[in-house]
Amino acid sequence: MTAARRLFGLLAEFDRPENLVAAARRVRQEGFRKVDAYTPMPVEGLAEALGVPPSPLPPLVLAGGLLGGIGAFAMQYYASVVDYPLTVGGRPPNSWPAFVVIAFEVTVLAAALTAVLGMLALNRLPRPYHPVFNVPRFALASRNRFFLLVEAADPRFDPDATRKLLEELQAQGVWDVEP
Repeated sequence: MTAARRLFGLLAEFDRPENLVAAARRVRQEGFRKVDAYTPMPVEGLAEALGVPPSPLPPLVLAGGLLGGIGAFAMQYYASVVDYPLTVGGRPPNSWPAFVVIAFEVTVLAAALTAVLGMLALNRLPRPYHPVFNVPRFALASRNRFFLLVEAADPRFDPDATRKLLEELQAQGVWDVEP
């Protein structure tokens, strides 16, 4: 087995978010596409530097809310008009103002559930294991360090050349990530 086959990738550690963003931008300019970053806080400009596409979550939340609202209205319509029509106070069975409050509440509930479940699914969470957990220094990613991972599955990945590139980018250290 070659070194590239045994590796999941190379993990570079940075002490400042600006250095991480600059490194991510440079690695992407060099043609790498399977790159990820790990930070203890949100870093402005990092998503753009990594080339992260826009999130598909907003249309999913809209669809969940619309389906919830239409479903709630349809359920009330069926109960009041089709299944058990009652004339109360002279109003018609299809009195939509009476349905608005429940339809609104179910719309909000469905949109919120879609947002939470969609976020978890799109981020592939929960993730109890990832190869970067094998690097002891990675524990600092939740405290005060910033990490850039270049995966070995990237077509441009060469262990020696990639390590040299990451070291040129002022990385505090570069570690092999084994699967």
